[in-house]
Order: sequence, then structure tokens, then C-alpha cells
Amino acid sequence: MTSAPIVLAFDTASARCAVAVTRGDDVLAWRVEEMAKGQAERLLVICSEVLDEAGITLADIDVIGVGIGPGNFTGIRISVSAARGLALGLNVPAVGVTAFDALGYGQTAPFACAVDARRDHIYFQITAEDGRTSDAAIIRLEDCPPHEGPLIGAGGRQATLPIAVAIAHLAGARRNDTPQRPAPFYLRPADAAPAKDAPPKILT
Repeated sequence: MTSAPIVLAFDTASARCAVAVTRGDDVLAWRVEEMAKGQAERLLVICSEVLDEAGITLADIDVIGVGIGPGNFTGIRISVSAARGLALGLNVPAVGVTAFDALGYGQTAPFACAVDARRDHIYFQITAEDGRTSDAAIIRLEDCPPHEGPLIGAGGRQATLPIAVAIAHLAGARRNDTPQRPAPFYLRPADAAPAKDAPPKILT
């Protein structure tokens, strides 16, 4: 009998560091720290602390799950770079999960998902009753198009699970799908004014 995979998952696509460790359906530990900046310095520290709380070491990890956006340009690159590096060092798969998939985890279609895009806008996607999804778009919240079912996320109801926990469950389920290395999912370019600290380089 194959044991349930142990997944370390994290997300820094918005103003937070969210980390979770799961074993199969069991959530061993999770944490969210709200922060406008500093995710690069805190992410691996929080991962270490959550692993300690779960009684798990990096050597026990079977899968890395990572939020790939849409969201903050630099934040996404931080988490994707960390996931690729950890997966390479541990020789385990890294699975990227969009914010829409994480928000929709555990929901019954139809529904729509919204992610805060700042500047009075949201990233928006509809999931139809048959499971098909619309193209993701950037719109003003007040311009949200008609859709069946609830709105999950920004301007709507809370997701079923914390973001990192949902990412962990999805990454565990998708680990054998021979995924490509996770890559950022952007719906708009970076702000014109560059950050003082250059974002981590993504190797292709």
C-alpha cells in the first residue's frame, strides 16, 4: 500500500506568506503571515517553523506545491523560485497551482473566483457547471459579469480552505501528472517602476 504523500506548499502571490504541510488529506500544520514586503526573507523561515510544528523534515517531503498567481509580480517569482530550488535539491516534483484553482478547491460548480489585483481591479474567472473555465481576465470589481453560483475570493465569500492548504491538496493530487516546472501565471506586466531589489531570476 502506497503511503499518502507529504506536501510542503506555500504562496506569496499577495501581501502574505502562506505555508502548509499535509499528509494526504490530513493537514499537519499551516500558517499565514500578512506582510506587504519581506516575503523573500521570511518564506523559508516560515517553512522551517511549520515543518517543525508538523514534526516533518525536508527529507520527508514528497511534493512541493506553490501558488503561481495571478498576483504580485515579485511575490510570485519569490515563491516559484523557492519551489524550483527546493524541488531540485530534494529530487521531488514541484507542482504549480493557480489562485483560481486554490480558491475553487472544494466548491461545487458553478461559481466564479476573484483575486485582488489592486487599483480597484480583480483577476476574475468563471467555472461553469460542467467544470469548464472561462479565460482569466482583469476587470473592475463593479464590472463583474453575470455568472451562476457564488463569487469566491475578493468581494465575495471566503474560500473553503486556507490558500496554502488548498495548494497542498491540489499539488498532492497532481503530483503524478508529470507536470512541467512551475512558472509564474501573470495577467498583466510588472509595474513600470522597478523594485529596489531585483526579483529572483527564473531559469527556463
